[in-house]
Amino acid sequence: MSAFALEPSLVEVLREQLPAVAEHTVAAVTAEVPEYADAFAGEMGATIQGAVQMALGGFLRLASQPGDSTPLGPARDGAYALGRGEARGGRTADALLAAYRVGARVAWRELSATAVDGGLPAETVAQFAELVFAYIDELSAASVAGHADELATSGRVRQLYRERLGLALLSGTSLPALQAMAERADWAPPQDLTVVLIPSARNRDVLPLLDGRTLSVPGDLVGLADADVLLAPDTRRVLLRSLRGRAAVVGPTRPWTAAASSYARAARLVDRVAGSEPVDTEAHLTTLVLTADAEALADLRAQALAPLADLRPATAARLAETLRSWLLHHGRREEVAADLHVHAQTVRYRMTQLRELYGERLADPDVVLQLTIAMAVDPST
Repeated sequence: MSAFALEPSLVEVLREQLPAVAEHTVAAVTAEVPEYADAFAGEMGATIQGAVQMALGGFLRLASQPGDSTPLGPARDGAYALGRGEARGGRTADALLAAYRVGARVAWRELSATAVDGGLPAETVAQFAELVFAYIDELSAASVAGHADELATSGRVRQLYRERLGLALLSGTSLPALQAMAERADWAPPQDLTVVLIPSARNRDVLPLLDGRTLSVPGDLVGLADADVLLAPDTRRVLLRSLRGRAAVVGPTRPWTAAASSYARAARLVDRVAGSEPVDTEAHLTTLVLTADAEALADLRAQALAPLADLRPATAARLAETLRSWLLHHGRREEVAADLHVHAQTVRYRMTQLRELYGERLADPDVVLQLTIAMAVDPST
């Protein structure tokens, strides 16, 4: 700040004008800055006028004590708190700076007029202007810092609340608890949610592509090693289009309170999250159903293939492969041969062997159903 100092007598004259200057400053801000048009009505207007008057009083103390920056401290602290309050009130830093510009103009116009009338020499008016605007620059910088700090702090807190909400959704928390958590997180529940698993390293790349209400949960919080969980409100069509060309597993769409079921299904295919295209669980329902109980499927397969147990492993594998293809192609020999890349006569020969091993059971619908289920999922894939 400048070492320029006002005469004590002039400071007293200026101090008498502070209530009027503060009133005119607030009136100009509300008239010229749209964001503040209705902000200072009633009791709030009187409070703001008092704050402006106190800030201007700090300026006069500073102007009457050259070299002493002590009066600047409380004013700077007040400006910082103002910036934080404006951020909490939803007003932007641009609106705050616009208010400072208007306030500086009004304060300078009225204070300078009073100073000249009070005997301030014309040649020192420029120094007075420098002091006024340097002071207001200090306050506006402190307010902007407070505004930025509040946004950063509130953003971190909101993100923490939303992360906790995401975890609660994945764990199937009750509706009243979810509603309370959503309100605390400032999150408007959509009608539906779809769980998407993505590689953890791609979270920042993918999240901006989705609806702004998408919740993100770090995978390590739910036991996933290299994948994060997103809960997206996007429609399924939009979601799959947004993820095109990116590794992801997309669960089914569910009501937002039932997102846990979407996660449970997507997690079953988490090993496919490393591909180059999104994996839609809706296209893998058969596999998901058949592998819901892997141990039971293995037991069923062993039971179904029991007639092959005494064969050499290579022979048993060839016959099992042929039986699987025969079941899936409804016994159409040419299609089985094309599927296995063998001659139709080879298929005939192998099926003769299988009929000898299974006997009449291959004509039993219950046995055919058992074999079809047991062998529907190729264990080699």
